[in-house]
Amino acid sequence: MSEARFWTQRLGKTGIRALHILGIAASSGGILYGVDKALWVGWWMLAMSTGMIMMSMEILRSRLWLIQLKGVLTFVKLLLLASFWLIPQHKPELFITILVMSVFISHGPAGLRHYSIWHRRRIDEKRKMNG
Repeated sequence: MSEARFWTQRLGKTGIRALHILGIAASSGGILYGVDKALWVGWWMLAMSTGMIMMSMEILRSRLWLIQLKGVLTFVKLLLLASFWLIPQHKPELFITILVMSVFISHGPAGLRHYSIWHRRRIDEKRKMNG
């Protein structure tokens, strides 16, 4: 991969992640404190759309993501988000759980993030050799 392509991809992914965090941060007050939905729903849509973009990028990069803990826990987070409609009285607790899970998924050790629930061990993508 060329250096220009590397930097373009890296900065693009970082920009999408920054927009995702902005959307989460801006909508959190509405979710945690029951603020009028009209005031924060746009930020929520930004968070959900950028989250889907990041998830799609991960799956396209490596299908192993789907069976690694980082992918599986992302789907668990989506189920917890869906629970907002089933048990709306617990939105704050669900939101906080999702936020804490996100930190462990993003910043946990590679051995945890790359653990395959299918293989019951760490699975990494094999690197392609140049030449």
